[in-house]
Amino acid sequence: MEIRYRHEWKHEIRYADLLAIRQRLRAVAVPDPHAQDGKYLIRSLYFDNLNDKALREKVDGVNLREKFRIRYYNGDPSLIHLEKKSKVGGLGTKYSAILTAGEAQAIVDGRLDWMLNSGRDLVQELYCKMRYQGLRPRTIVDYTREPFIYGPGNVRVTFDYNIRTGLNSTDFLNPDCITIPAPDSGIILEVKWDAFLPAIIRDAVQTPGRRVTAFSKYAQCRMLD
Repeated sequence: MEIRYRHEWKHEIRYADLLAIRQRLRAVAVPDPHAQDGKYLIRSLYFDNLNDKALREKVDGVNLREKFRIRYYNGDPSLIHLEKKSKVGGLGTKYSAILTAGEAQAIVDGRLDWMLNSGRDLVQELYCKMRYQGLRPRTIVDYTREPFIYGPGNVRVTFDYNIRTGLNSTDFLNPDCITIPAPDSGIILEVKWDAFLPAIIRDAVQTPGRRVTAFSKYAQCRMLD
């Protein structure tokens, strides 16, 4: 299977930037059809090992790295995604598999034997890494996302904000799980595209004085550990 990497930019922006860029995007791009009133809520549960390998590689800027997470949207656990994100420099790719709520809870509880015969490559890979590399659910990350899409270049532009951490909680499927605002988390503008970024989108997302950043919601939500 051919691995397709996408370009990724992240910028930390101010609220005034969000208002201006959102207005420009509305003129040239379209909201993601899966969004409700232009946005949706994301709950993710990130994995790491006892040595915090994923966290340390992110903080240290390791060029080749990966991380696992499970997530669902708008408080609806009827559709849960297991995802592995791999990064090589400024390029990223994502692998995904569907989990039932029961399967997700089994993973959280450490009941893993079923995974090896699940028939899903990514589930089997996670099983091996939980068994032999000590990967475990680490923390919940909640946030709000506003997504826009633009066909040429397969462009996706998102605003992420209201980032909250479950600290050490892994009670992923509990809607009443307590989360608190992550420290120093503002608004993250993220731009992803395939081979080229159309000039009309490049102009729309211009943020004078803002530099591309390596912001990680997972790392930010681990700051209170």
